[in-house]
Amino acid sequence: MPSAYNFTDPRLAKLDGFKVEIDEAHERADIILGRPPYNVVAMPQRDQLRLTFETLDEDPRVRVIVVRGEGEHFSSGGNIGGFMEASPEHVSKLAWNIAAPARCAKPVIVANRGYCFGVGFELSLACDFRIASETTQYALPEQKLGQIPGSGGSARLQKMVGITRTKDIVMRSKRISAKQAYAWGIATECVPDAELEKTTDKLVDELRTFSPLAQRTAKKLLNDTEDSTLAIAIELEGHCYSRLRQSEDFKEGVEAFNAKRPPKFVGR
Repeated sequence: MPSAYNFTDPRLAKLDGFKVEIDEAHERADIILGRPPYNVVAMPQRDQLRLTFETLDEDPRVRVIVVRGEGEHFSSGGNIGGFMEASPEHVSKLAWNIAAPARCAKPVIVANRGYCFGVGFELSLACDFRIASETTQYALPEQKLGQIPGSGGSARLQKMVGITRTKDIVMRSKRISAKQAYAWGIATECVPDAELEKTTDKLVDELRTFSPLAQRTAKKLLNDTEDSTLAIAIELEGHCYSRLRQSEDFKEGVEAFNAKRPPKFVGR
């Protein structure tokens, strides 16, 4: 059964607007946004989220990280008043904090339902897998405040769906349904609301069957080569492939395949 995660970092002694649970039996940690009904993300919370991802990334008990929200909405976005109170130095770190899931070496799944606006959408875009309930609505509504997305939203979205669709979403503060997001490649899966947790659990268990070393390598390679030329991407892929050939996990994978048995990967 999941239990509360015990942090040793004093900066995480009192979490602001979220909680963290660990399920050691399933090698899983859940980051749960907990300021219902809309799970608004406060300014201090962003620093803590970054520290949480960094802590879980170093925890050998955790193979997969899941981000989800309490109640019927993932997050309606940030605390608007907090922007006026924050210093320019603090605001300049927002994108770095929200990019923590992408920098994390481990697979990160986000389970979206209901409102997924502003920084809630940006945090989701930084994750590796986005599972969307059919109730999900994605939006970057900053234009309505005389602003633009400031935590990587428009940049990541443009990589996924292109400049035309991104302009339509960002410049019109347009809401996108879960089914549209899936059709455009924003969401990994789109499922009935009642199946969101079950689908998330299933993906966690699937990811745990693979080599942790191979997964970390694949994630970093894909992130690092997103903006590279094809020739450079192929070259880096070859180097990564060559290094993995020396791993214990690759040896185990080949032996298990030949023996027609499930592999037992250890991450080395």
